[in-house]
Amino acid sequence: MSKVKSIYVCSQCGGTSPRWLGQCPHCRAWNTLEESVAESTTGPAKNRFQSLAKPQPVATLSEIEAAEVARTPTGLEELDRVLGGGIVEGGVVLIGGDPGIGKSTLLLQAADALAGQMKVLYVTGEESGAQVALRAHRLGLPGKALRVLAEINLERILATIEAERPAFCVIDSIQTLYSEQLSSAPGSVAQVRECAAQLTRTAKAAGCTVVLVGHVTKEGALAGPRVLEHIVDTVLYFEGDTHSSFRLVRAIKNRFGAVNEIGVFAMTEKGLKGVSNPSAIFLSTHGEPVPGSCVMVTLEGTRPMLVEIQALVDSGGPSPRRLSVGLERDRLAMLLAVLHRHAGIACLDQDVFVNAVGGVRISEPAADLAVLLAIRSSLAGKPLPRGFVAFGEVGLAGEVRPAPRGQERLKEAAKLGFSVALVPKANAPKKPIEGLAIHPVERIEQAIDVLRELS
Repeated sequence: MSKVKSIYVCSQCGGTSPRWLGQCPHCRAWNTLEESVAESTTGPAKNRFQSLAKPQPVATLSEIEAAEVARTPTGLEELDRVLGGGIVEGGVVLIGGDPGIGKSTLLLQAADALAGQMKVLYVTGEESGAQVALRAHRLGLPGKALRVLAEINLERILATIEAERPAFCVIDSIQTLYSEQLSSAPGSVAQVRECAAQLTRTAKAAGCTVVLVGHVTKEGALAGPRVLEHIVDTVLYFEGDTHSSFRLVRAIKNRFGAVNEIGVFAMTEKGLKGVSNPSAIFLSTHGEPVPGSCVMVTLEGTRPMLVEIQALVDSGGPSPRRLSVGLERDRLAMLLAVLHRHAGIACLDQDVFVNAVGGVRISEPAADLAVLLAIRSSLAGKPLPRGFVAFGEVGLAGEVRPAPRGQERLKEAAKLGFSVALVPKANAPKKPIEGLAIHPVERIEQAIDVLRELS
């Protein structure tokens, strides 16, 4: 009689079943049975997830020695920025993004650059070795020291890592792997969870940096169990339109650096190239100022960045539309109500469209003031002054709230040649900034009045 390799555990009551059932036989809940590995009872009593280090006694936090984590640069400056300075020994990185956006291209470039200073293994489950070699040739990568393995069996991959002993390993992708301990198909919740856990354990034990490529769902979230993002050290998301040549890599989680840090890349014939001045790609090149356009300074991690907000207000029907791209639609409806109630500017019968140029997504509320000024400019048909920049959060009472790290935002605007800034009063600098005329305001009515004077 063959040994049972897997069991099904109820996610609600913890009851087990030797096979999958639609209804849990213990608590009668529906669709709660999930496949898991059954521990062997005939072999030696050894847990496959036993502790990697010897048990440590309880210690006082102040007495524990805290050493800085050593980092190795990848050779791609923008990727190092997102990772917090480079890769960490034994760290596990999960990177996700839409198909064809450049995940494999970026990691192949990073692996080839790191191969010159450490042993690197590139494991591909979606392509053959010949296809990887063809891409490397197309990108102009020599690949003389880069080791490649085309395999989807987890046990063989772990054996190869043990034999090769690489310091950096790429798994492309985690959804293609399967473990012989489970009977489910590759990409299932159980397979993804088991393979990621085993690879994480191997990375910590061998001191090897492992990068896992993950697929995303239609909503843009990482496919597979949510526990996948919890067990890894760093989670990176690839953002950007596949029809555009620019890509953003954003850190959602990072145990060794700042979160929400972004790296900006441009897709070229020779792969992804870092963009040192990303503000230039998010600003339109108008010959003369146009109505409905306002530049704001957003903060992505530790990097201030200038983004152009465009608004178009047009006559609508009995059910006017409110559409935003790169900004929250619900927040747009709220801002229009604030503009009407506190500034006396009504858009009740107007279609309002708002867009953040360059495909960037702005989630911070510091964009509120720039959105309202762009809407007012489009509605009045009057452009904002040349070299104008604004930022600040707008509350429901009409007050203009300060944005974090306002000094850095203003200095970035002055560095790029902007001459007029409309900011919250709390963000007004104590010392004047050369070349930048700053107009602090406390309420949205004051902001509209200042705008009339400047126009």
